[in-house]
Amino acid sequence: MWIVAALMTMFCFGVSNMIFKITSGKGLSKVHLQFTFYLAAFLIMLFYGVVVEFSPFNALTIILGATIGILNANGNIQMSKAFEKGPASITSPLISTNTIIPLLSAALIFHEHITLLQWIGIIVMLSSAAIIQYVPSNNIQIDYKPWLYRILLSIGSFGILGILMKTSSNLHIDSVNILVSMYGGGAVYLFINSFIIKEKWQRTEFALGTMIGCISVVGYSSYFFALKTGVASIVFPIVSLSCLVVVLGSCLLFKERLKSYQIIGILTAVAGIVLTKI
Repeated sequence: MWIVAALMTMFCFGVSNMIFKITSGKGLSKVHLQFTFYLAAFLIMLFYGVVVEFSPFNALTIILGATIGILNANGNIQMSKAFEKGPASITSPLISTNTIIPLLSAALIFHEHITLLQWIGIIVMLSSAAIIQYVPSNNIQIDYKPWLYRILLSIGSFGILGILMKTSSNLHIDSVNILVSMYGGGAVYLFINSFIIKEKWQRTEFALGTMIGCISVVGYSSYFFALKTGVASIVFPIVSLSCLVVVLGSCLLFKERLKSYQIIGILTAVAGIVLTKI
């Protein structure tokens, strides 16, 4: 069941990321969209927690959950900005290499065994990331550096987030409590940011944000279940396959074209992810 849960997370994250890509460049506020999605998810989880009765909260749960929420919000915002600077079919696979960070932590911090094939997969993914993002010097565009900068920030946010999620699972913290703290903390962070940026609110942001919030609840609930009942060093790479949803969606909806070496990079990245699952 935990593999099914990981696949469900992969699909939910892929659909959410595709929505972020579709809405990028449409004049919608990234902070407002994120805030609405966090608020909707918070209310859903709060209602669910009241129905099933919460486990006792403590300071560690609230701080850990809020930190995860802020990291996820920042990662999503940076990813949305990266989508505006470069093609999603390349951006998404690059960001998905963040799985390397929690994957290594599973071995070094949580002492999970990583096989030789999985180590090969990690090396292949790193090499693929370099191939995908490479642009010949005569073709470098003005937005290349900001694009890569946003990608690195997103990778860092999602990578650390994965480590904290595994930590919460190892501490046997109730996932409902973590999710309430996560969405609540993220919502407060984004609400404060909304006052700083002072962008105009739009109805579309509420509709799309609510939709993403519902998808996120399913995705993260499945994620925590998979981490608690499965093997983290396999769960993380499966979740990172969400990039394929964005790649396929971008090629179909936006007619994005890839260069031959970039296609090879994407294929080897997928091969690397597959190897880490064996």
